[in-house]
Amino acid sequence: MSTPRQAEARIGPLGALLCRLVFLAICLPGPALLVAGLTLDPPPSPGEFWGLLAGAAFMTVVGVGFGVLGLRLVARSRRDARHLSAAGVAATAEILSVADRVDGEDPGLTLRLRISGPGFAAFEADVNRPVDPALVPGAALPATVVPADRLFSIP
Repeated sequence: MSTPRQAEARIGPLGALLCRLVFLAICLPGPALLVAGLTLDPPPSPGEFWGLLAGAAFMTVVGVGFGVLGLRLVARSRRDARHLSAAGVAATAEILSVADRVDGEDPGLTLRLRISGPGFAAFEADVNRPVDPALVPGAALPATVVPADRLFSIP
């Protein structure tokens, strides 16, 4: 059986479009600088040329890397949402334990959940949530699960 995986945060169609445009914009400056450096008239001095080429290559690698990563995250979010919508079943997530989580400037909670429902064996998973006094051991949360691959979502 596959390892349980929480679905990526849901992004609507407009959000997905805006995210894709931003990640595409992150990809473009490096290649544009590279093309500009190679087609300048008059050509820069050799020192300036190699500096421009090195900067453009660095920006291309970093920008395209971050841009492709972002585009993949958006695609995965949309795919998870479609998969949950098509094959998900209602389930219950019982909170087994609650631990404080400090993640930079974003404090929150790590919840250990037991997720159960019709048509699949119960499983446990950890999720991160914002601080909420209602999140205590024994509390139940609604969940949606795709039993075949144990993809789940907790609203």
